[in-house]
Amino acid sequence: MEHFLLLFGAGLLAGAMNAAAGGGSFITLPALVFAGVPPVPANASSTVALFPGSLASAWVYREDLGAFEGVSMRAMLLASLSGGLSGALLLLVTPRTAFDVILPWLLLMGTLAFAFGRRVGAVLRRRFHIGPRTLLCGQFLLGTYGGYFGGAVGIMMMAVWSLVGLSDIKAMNAARTLLVGATNSIAVLCFVAANAVWWPQTCVMLAASVVGGHAGARVTRRLPSHLLRAGITIFNVAMTAAFFFRAAHVL
Repeated sequence: MEHFLLLFGAGLLAGAMNAAAGGGSFITLPALVFAGVPPVPANASSTVALFPGSLASAWVYREDLGAFEGVSMRAMLLASLSGGLSGALLLLVTPRTAFDVILPWLLLMGTLAFAFGRRVGAVLRRRFHIGPRTLLCGQFLLGTYGGYFGGAVGIMMMAVWSLVGLSDIKAMNAARTLLVGATNSIAVLCFVAANAVWWPQTCVMLAASVVGGHAGARVTRRLPSHLLRAGITIFNVAMTAAFFFRAAHVL
């Protein structure tokens, strides 16, 4: 019972985090591993659990959704879906022992992207401007990362989008929520078809993430974003350090 309470609380908080700034998988993945789910199924189950919450957030943000210069939203959706498929298939063929070694580095990459992605994007925006084709290729690669792991993929997307001149934070946040949801949708189908999901644990998180995602999207508009991001970054650093410690003991 204590595990199910942990999973419900993790899903609630992760759904709100994803609606606010991203990084929800830093909550759900460790919680699932702590509850006894092996790392690869835990990653798949985390994606499935957070998927409905992203849809709830996207619905709240629907009025803020904007277009990309020179690239239709349909093309961005197709790039995200195809990338999500490739990433999900890659995860399913990754041996458990290999994923135990890779996971801390994925968490580190996500942590750095969450902490510094916007600053890096601002620096790159002053020096580079990418075209529509490069944007679509970048979106496919981000979709692949999202389907495989997904930690802070929304922040990575926003950093890349800034290189095409998109600067409206509300529009970027709305697009982030929609396209991360699209990436996860195809990954969810793959994980379900491959029987890689631990359903009792996932269903608890799934219900909580919907509530958290909807509430988080509404509350986010009232909270100071810098304080929210600072808190999430500190938590991400702690989880990354814990998984490096775990990987050292596994080896």
